[in-house]
Amino acid sequence: MSRAQDPPRGFFPFGNPFRMLSPKSSALSPWLLSLLNGFELLLAERLKKLMPKSKDDILTLSWMKLAMESLCETHNNINTLITDLQLPVSDWEEKWVDVYLDISVKLLDLCNAFSSELTRLNQGDLYLKCVLHSLQSGSGEKYLQARSSLDSWRQHVNANNNARVENCRAVLDSLVKSLSLPKVKNSPKGKVLMRAFYGVKVQTVYICSVFTAAWSDSTNDLFDLTVSDKPLWAKDFADMQSVVNAEIRDLLSSGRSTILKELERVDASVEKLYPMIQDGVDPVEDETFKDYVMELGTQAEKLSRGLDQLLEEVDSFFKMTLSGRDVLLCNLRSSDSFSGDANVE
Repeated sequence: MSRAQDPPRGFFPFGNPFRMLSPKSSALSPWLLSLLNGFELLLAERLKKLMPKSKDDILTLSWMKLAMESLCETHNNINTLITDLQLPVSDWEEKWVDVYLDISVKLLDLCNAFSSELTRLNQGDLYLKCVLHSLQSGSGEKYLQARSSLDSWRQHVNANNNARVENCRAVLDSLVKSLSLPKVKNSPKGKVLMRAFYGVKVQTVYICSVFTAAWSDSTNDLFDLTVSDKPLWAKDFADMQSVVNAEIRDLLSSGRSTILKELERVDASVEKLYPMIQDGVDPVEDETFKDYVMELGTQAEKLSRGLDQLLEEVDSFFKMTLSGRDVLLCNLRSSDSFSGDANVE
């Protein structure tokens, strides 16, 4: 059970995020500066890892999984920083708690939307399994059955009507409006936290906007965030954002049916198979047909495995955010109870 003096874990739980950091703020002690620099250097290294080695890595499920893992690591780092700073929840102002609870709800909404879309896409794997089963059977109707399953798969994956994903833009817009280096008066520890939380929020909003753009197929959902040049991670973020955004915009303007790389590869395999299934396989083409069937099976397996792994990471981020809310509320109740006992005495 969390103790009353334990700092709450989670996203942006301290400070007023709607105000700018004062240029006249007092200098930090060497200890606090070391904590801040350590956090920012770790974030910089994490952002460097998100810089794709090639354009083909962008919007692969493995890159998206890496991005979500990176978010979880950053949020874990902020938990550690809160612990190191030893800021008791009893010192929090009510408005700071309200801000935290509001933002954490938005993060939970985004996680639910992402999980919903990943689950929906993975449900298409059933149609592909039916295709492969039909083509491997000796039934005279195998081509008819396989074609029907492929038609159903195409219709399923191209249905861009997930209301939860459509709502992500509004959620992200509301988070961006509060995206600034906050100001905290008379609290050196608070200043350190505010600068650290600024980095957490920048990374979180940007990665979530990339995910949203990938599933909505719209550049309107992709953000170009202008960030302060003060943090040690600022240049790494700007470089990564520039490369990733440029490639995503190129993909979206190319007229492709999907920009998710593993899904695109399955679609390419389907495009090869479909005419042969529709017209029947000539004996001369039999070996080519078998190769295409094997290729579809391989690409479908990679897609399904990648979706499962990314869904697991999104669920981890959801649980982390939810746990942060629970710890905060538990600490608040403990603090209120402690205050009440003190008043009785």
